[in-house]
Amino acid sequence: MLARKIVLGAVAVCIVGLLLASQSLSQPAQPGRRAGEQGPQRQRVGGREFDSERMRQMMERRMREQLGATEQEWKVLGPRVMKVSELRRQLSGFGRGGTFFGGRRGPQGDRPGGRQDAPARELTPLEKASEQLRTLLSDKAATPEDIKKQLTALRAAREKGKQELATAQLQLRKIVTVRQEAQLVLMDMLD
Repeated sequence: MLARKIVLGAVAVCIVGLLLASQSLSQPAQPGRRAGEQGPQRQRVGGREFDSERMRQMMERRMREQLGATEQEWKVLGPRVMKVSELRRQLSGFGRGGTFFGGRRGPQGDRPGGRQDAPARELTPLEKASEQLRTLLSDKAATPEDIKKQLTALRAAREKGKQELATAQLQLRKIVTVRQEAQLVLMDMLD
């Protein structure tokens, strides 16, 4: 029975992937652009187009559905859920396009190959401290004292981020039902 569910799930994922791929290939080019050029909301990530706004909307819709929230409830619940989600992502090292892997960012603050017309968002204190430590470590002449000082700054920024996350989780927990809280725990949004 379990094997059948796994096979059906894999088939469903493949079908959705094929539908999305065929939809993107069948879309005509926008006026003034050749087919395959990037639009205003898209960027190339790993050789594929990525629409960050559409991805955010899909993620929000999926979270709303999992929590069983109505449109009206989501107007209050959504911003708090998304804040917790963003803070968790930043603390995990995946905030701002993959700082977890130690990659360098381009001039717009995104990884190389990202959209050049995308507005650069301001780095969070944790991202700034991470970037400063990364830069310092790339300097072979950096002293152990300088590294230790920047490492301490990174740890302080990370601790502040954890406190912000705990506050955001508390604010979220205050407005959810018990069922929604249980779902958020399963989604690893609440402890």
